[in-house]
Amino acid sequence: MRLSTCILPVHRWAEGGREVWERAEALGFDTAYTYDHLSWREPFRDGPWFGAVPTLTAAAGATSRLRLGTLVTSPNFRHPVTLAKELVTLDDLSGGRITLGVGAGGSGADATALGQEAWSARERADRFGEFVTLLDTLLTRDVTSYAGTHYSARDARMLSGCVQRPRVPFAVAATGPRGMRLAARHGQAWVTTGDPAVSGAPDATAERSRTAIAAQLARLAAACEEEGRAAGGPEKVLLTGFTPDEPLDSLDAFVDFAGTYAALGFDELVLHWPLPHSRFAADQRVFEKIATDGPGQL
Repeated sequence: MRLSTCILPVHRWAEGGREVWERAEALGFDTAYTYDHLSWREPFRDGPWFGAVPTLTAAAGATSRLRLGTLVTSPNFRHPVTLAKELVTLDDLSGGRITLGVGAGGSGADATALGQEAWSARERADRFGEFVTLLDTLLTRDVTSYAGTHYSARDARMLSGCVQRPRVPFAVAATGPRGMRLAARHGQAWVTTGDPAVSGAPDATAERSRTAIAAQLARLAAACEEEGRAAGGPEKVLLTGFTPDEPLDSLDAFVDFAGTYAALGFDELVLHWPLPHSRFAADQRVFEKIATDGPGQL
């Protein structure tokens, strides 16, 4: 099982931002991701929040081994053509270390920041399917023309393509049937944060959350079968911090947590870099001990 981290884009680069990414590499994390939002929920809504692509560009220059990526990019304020060009560039600058985490997006601030009305759940799903499909085409061809319902491309050039072949890997965040099929069709990985309906319930427990996630895995397997994909399907990634589990309480707590999810079939766990006064608050010393000692105990 791989251990990765997610660094929220709240740090000014000259005031500790660079050091966080360098430290993530020094601690041995496999990948360091960041959120791709224009802003996020409280307590981050009215504080510093920087763009994902420039942040990853800077991180690529500050690191040499660490994989880098988004968890997740969405269609809310992105267009496949411009995003594809940025991904090709990032992949080149990083020497082939980029992963695109991609999801349908939600109805938060990003959904209306460009002045449009928030899309319905159905339109988000429609756009998500077209978005991922066109991105896959753009990143695997030199020149693309496409006329879709929501997105178009005319003679869009992506020369000389990605360093990684056939393209940067996609980690598709999905829980619904259409998203699961997209993950089965296009994803090198599938991402979940758990089932919000279960994790957010007043009587939520870690056991109930794991049962709900096991049901998600079963639906993913069914989607893979429907798409004619091999039984193993995409790799499974859990972005932690949204379930009732407490894996950052201690090294032993993490090892138990990781062992449980490894048994479920997960290939990668992503821990949020600790941020005081937020849902991601944690003891930095415990977090770093987990990073250095945890993988050896799995």
